[in-house]
Amino acid sequence: MTDDYRPDGGSMEFDDSPAAGEVSRSATRSVHESGWDDVPDDAHVVEDAIGAPIRVPELGTVLVTGGGGFIGSHLVDALAQWNDVRVLDRFDTGSRQHLPDAVTTIEGDVRDRGLLAEAVTDVDVIVHLAAQVSVEASIEDPLNSHETNVAATLDVLELARREDARVVLASSAAIYGDPTSVPIHETDPKRPESPYGVDKLAADNYARVYDARYDVPVVVLRYFNVYGAGANAGVIRAFADRAAVDEPLVVHGDGDQTRDFVHVDDVVRATIAAATTPHTGCAYNVGTGERTSIAELAGLVADRTDGTVAIEHASPRAGDVDHSLAAIDRIRSRLGFEPRIDLERGIARTLDGAGDDR
Repeated sequence: MTDDYRPDGGSMEFDDSPAAGEVSRSATRSVHESGWDDVPDDAHVVEDAIGAPIRVPELGTVLVTGGGGFIGSHLVDALAQWNDVRVLDRFDTGSRQHLPDAVTTIEGDVRDRGLLAEAVTDVDVIVHLAAQVSVEASIEDPLNSHETNVAATLDVLELARREDARVVLASSAAIYGDPTSVPIHETDPKRPESPYGVDKLAADNYARVYDARYDVPVVVLRYFNVYGAGANAGVIRAFADRAAVDEPLVVHGDGDQTRDFVHVDDVVRATIAAATTPHTGCAYNVGTGERTSIAELAGLVADRTDGTVAIEHASPRAGDVDHSLAAIDRIRSRLGFEPRIDLERGIARTLDGAGDDR
């Protein structure tokens, strides 16, 4: 990995984003494109929430830590038909019932080194999703957050070194903190504002070192605001839950805050691409490159209820960033990733599956 972090939180990493005023050819593609024209007849394919294809390679034996959770269960669904998939999960927030029968499930904590070592034996790819993802919980108990998000990640990397396995590591936009400008590029300053963000940045750096020093092929994916059926957190889940029982949607502050909402099926698409790319040793933002205000989001959800759900405003929440938007030029150019699910259709599918608690 070529990141060389400066004291100011920036990076010496080469930034291959288009110059100001330029628009990459891929950036002009619409997320509405179906994508089927590019898929060979003999390719392994699953359909996403809007019927667009997700190509699934034969990876061999794949361990997905946290595979019973929101993102993990969607990924496992896609991989299982053509791969030997193992899932290591505590199943405290996730559920076995959403996993295909052919999947090998291992119940336990990723911090259990002995169990993790057994789960990793003879694997080809490790997708490391298991994490303590609550910012609030990380503030209340930073040591526990560190043990889960940093120490366990180091164990995963060391065991991947033993097994000669590739690692796809889930990171987060939280590493950037409150950005000074948007869109956010991978090389932008990193000033996390919670123990969770610090943890993810530390894991990000460990991945860089293991790729550069120990020849462990690692790809880091910095997920932005992931949503979809089965999500157990996030503003879209909160709005969907309230809309389902005809309660007002609560917008904190004036609603001008913006986020880059990316559908879980597009996250699956990016994660699979990371499992096969020759461009390892890099971190990639995973988003859509489009931003939506919280007020606009509330309006989209309310419109799906035929206007029967009201929108209310409450006091701003401390610590909320004003704006977040992923620059996705790098993942487009190197991994061939193109988000296909626009927010309006993604919201519709999410509300249709609001009872899907993965």
